[in-house]
Amino acid sequence: MSTTKTIQSALISVFDKTGLEPIVRQLHQQNATIYSTGGTEEFIKNLGIPVVAVEDITSYPSILGGRVKTLHPKIFGGILNRQDNPSDVQQMEEFEIPQIDLVIVDLYPFEKTVASGASEADIIEKIDIGGISLIRAAAKNFKDTVIVPSVDEYELFLEMIVSGNGATTLEQRKYLATRAFNVSSHYDSAIFNYFNTEDTYYKASIANGQVLRYGENPHQKGFFFGDFDAMFTKLHGKELSYNNLLDVDAAVNLILEFKNDQPTFAILKHNNACGLATRNTMKEAYLAALAGDPTSAFGGVLIANGNIDTATAYEINSLFCEVVIAPSFDAEALIILQEKKNRIVLTINDVPLPQRQVRTCLNGLLIQDRNSITDNKEGLKTVTHTAPTSQEIDDLIFASKICKNTKSNTIVLAKNNTLIASGTGQTSRVDALKQAIEKANTFGFDLNGAVMASDAFFPFPDCVEIAHHAGITAVIQPGGSIKDELSINYCNENKVAMVFTGIRHFKH
Repeated sequence: MSTTKTIQSALISVFDKTGLEPIVRQLHQQNATIYSTGGTEEFIKNLGIPVVAVEDITSYPSILGGRVKTLHPKIFGGILNRQDNPSDVQQMEEFEIPQIDLVIVDLYPFEKTVASGASEADIIEKIDIGGISLIRAAAKNFKDTVIVPSVDEYELFLEMIVSGNGATTLEQRKYLATRAFNVSSHYDSAIFNYFNTEDTYYKASIANGQVLRYGENPHQKGFFFGDFDAMFTKLHGKELSYNNLLDVDAAVNLILEFKNDQPTFAILKHNNACGLATRNTMKEAYLAALAGDPTSAFGGVLIANGNIDTATAYEINSLFCEVVIAPSFDAEALIILQEKKNRIVLTINDVPLPQRQVRTCLNGLLIQDRNSITDNKEGLKTVTHTAPTSQEIDDLIFASKICKNTKSNTIVLAKNNTLIASGTGQTSRVDALKQAIEKANTFGFDLNGAVMASDAFFPFPDCVEIAHHAGITAVIQPGGSIKDELSINYCNENKVAMVFTGIRHFKH
């Protein structure tokens, strides 16, 4: 039997009718019998095209307020029969079941209804039963039946039947079946997640993935699954790479810590901040951030918590950077930044980030709640005789925000709302501190009066001793070591202020 089949009959039952008209007209032009229900049936009638009501096949009306329309053996028999199976052929004749070669469905918009804040009663009514059953049945029988499972496939299907003169190949039907099971599994996952209250169950489905040039390295495939366009508007530049996206993610998470602060500018490299400053103007913030580590800034990702004006853009334009992100840009600033052909320029929209973080681990996944706690002045506990000054408190909170978003083990040094240096990803906290001090000295910073932030407690007083000798006058850390008193005593003896937050901020 030929694997290419001409569509002679179609069942159409859709919610979204956008783009449906040309399909219906094409089916009518090729003399296909069209079956339909409810609003879709009325839509086809209004086009002046003949349509057979499903009720005329089943001899049952739409019942239970429309909950039951297509759920009938004469409908599902017409979809599921195997045309090369003699028993199926005989039963089709015996029970007078019409052949259905094509099923077009678009499900009730469950996710949109949930997102709209609708009542539970309205949400429950948007759980499609007949439609999802039609999709699964037609997809299962792809050898003989064509399934168009959503409005997203209308255009593709129309191209298929126009180019194929009303016929489809087995390869095309199997491809549409694959799309159909994607639609049905995504739909069921959305419903499950609406009902689910158990933390130990996890289901996620993202409908469309973006193929990237490659992964971390050219020999690795890379993909992004998410709605990038909802979060950003891309104004200029090349396509983002896997590594670009990781850096952008780190930049967004970091700048959110300073969302409501004075003009703040951050420069990131390999997911860590190499420069960050808060100032009265965005230009001043950028220049201060760049001074933190102008070497690492080369090829980095830049992000601002406010509008990038023309003066700031002029300064940025002299730096080679991969990505520039801000909530908005002056028109002239945008023109300046677009002078570099490949530079990616993004405006960031106010879109909430997921409250769960997911990463692969061994042969499974690790899932955790988002670290949504940001240290603040009210949560600080002064544990030394010397209390931090008002400026030191500001700098301690500033440093803590950076520390939270930096790879552990980490130490962050800050002064006057400027990132002076950080030690990142070290196997010991002492090494992290030494790295930070060395970087600060390399770029000519005066550490006298600077502050230090640590992502975890100090089990020994060695870090505060090294910091004190470097000129550090105030320290912020979570506390909680059984040997906290050793660090506290050293600070008391040397008039260094220390505050505890009670919150650890590891970032592995």
